[in-house]
Amino acid sequence: MTRFIGSALLFLLFWSCQEPKSGVDIPSPKKQAYPTSRSTLSEEAYYDKVLGALVGSAIGDAMGASTEMWDRKDIQLKYGYLTHLTPAVRPRSAEGVWENNLLPGATTDDTRWKMAMVKYLTQNKTDLNAEKFTDFIIDYYGSLTRSLSATKHIPKTDFLDVQMEKIDWIKEWARVAMAFKKGNEEYLMALNRFYGGEMSCAGQLYTPMFGLITETPEEAYSLAYKHALFDIGYAKDISSLVSAMTQMALQTKNIDSIIDTATFIDPIGYQDSRLVGRIPYSIAEASVKHIMSIRESVRTDSSALNDPRYRLPENFPGSRQEWIEQEMAYQFLEKDQKAIAFHSGEIWQILVTALEFGEGDFEKTLQFIVNYGRDNDTVAAVAGMILGAKDGYSKLPPELCAQVLKANKDHMGIDLQALAKELTGIDQPKQDLPDR
Repeated sequence: MTRFIGSALLFLLFWSCQEPKSGVDIPSPKKQAYPTSRSTLSEEAYYDKVLGALVGSAIGDAMGASTEMWDRKDIQLKYGYLTHLTPAVRPRSAEGVWENNLLPGATTDDTRWKMAMVKYLTQNKTDLNAEKFTDFIIDYYGSLTRSLSATKHIPKTDFLDVQMEKIDWIKEWARVAMAFKKGNEEYLMALNRFYGGEMSCAGQLYTPMFGLITETPEEAYSLAYKHALFDIGYAKDISSLVSAMTQMALQTKNIDSIIDTATFIDPIGYQDSRLVGRIPYSIAEASVKHIMSIRESVRTDSSALNDPRYRLPENFPGSRQEWIEQEMAYQFLEKDQKAIAFHSGEIWQILVTALEFGEGDFEKTLQFIVNYGRDNDTVAAVAGMILGAKDGYSKLPPELCAQVLKANKDHMGIDLQALAKELTGIDQPKQDLPDR
């Protein structure tokens, strides 16, 4: 047997060394980049879209802030169907609000990360890389700890409470960032204990921002991937995809094209993975098909319209048929709930399902997400950024914009309009946008 195998290998080696006689070479297809660029936008349009992305994300964050991690049935008991901003009646927490019981429009760590990213992006501009990003996080962590040690007198407990919330929020990230500077072994050990070692949605908190400053979806994906230092497994792919989707949203109002980035943007080659393929693509494809199937079944079979189990929640703005479709979509999502609500795969599944269900409509999409519950502020913040970039600030709901802008500026210390000007480098658009 050994002699046979050896002879076969020698034959293959001899055959492979022969000159091909056919002269035929059928070429492989070349991967094509999306023929889009944000440089075609006017200065006014670009500023409008960036501001729309920041405000849209903050609206999503604020809409979910009061019911974050709730079950959807509990949301219905308390509020009926949420279509507006509600007070964040909840205790302070590191990842949540940094003060107890804030007014409508208050935001959580999702919006804080957007503010931090504007500072990182503007401070480093064209020199954006993993080293600079970890330095940025370590420097912020160091500034917080120094503020405590530099106090000459014993500080008031209120000051300590605020500073400790900030330190608790960033310390998980700083631990990984510090380990990254020490080398691969230290980094991998820290990464695999980050938030308990779960596949969290860490990157999705900040990677959509790269979509606002890049020229193509591929560039947005690649830059996000290099910065997804806190993600494991296919969570890195998802964090990069939401960046590409945000960039795509600068170019088109077609929601199908935005969702299709999960199909066509794959510079790392996840689709070629043995046996598994590309998990985010499979999730997205199943989500889109399921929404299409729900619509078809409800519209062709009227029996569900008379089913007493489908009771419209108070304040639901649509028809009974529309609620049944939404309820069926919720049931589909509940089948795949993960052990933790901030699992990257679950966030991604809810996001794509909501974008498909909402058909590109800002309010319909965010209401779908917020009323589902789970980690609804994070999902709504990602969706709000994508749809805000698509529609622009001037097309967002005026009342929601006004509440969020005021609450963030007056109570959270986050001036979203100033951040948009800082990020775009546009001090004053030629045509002033409404303050809302």
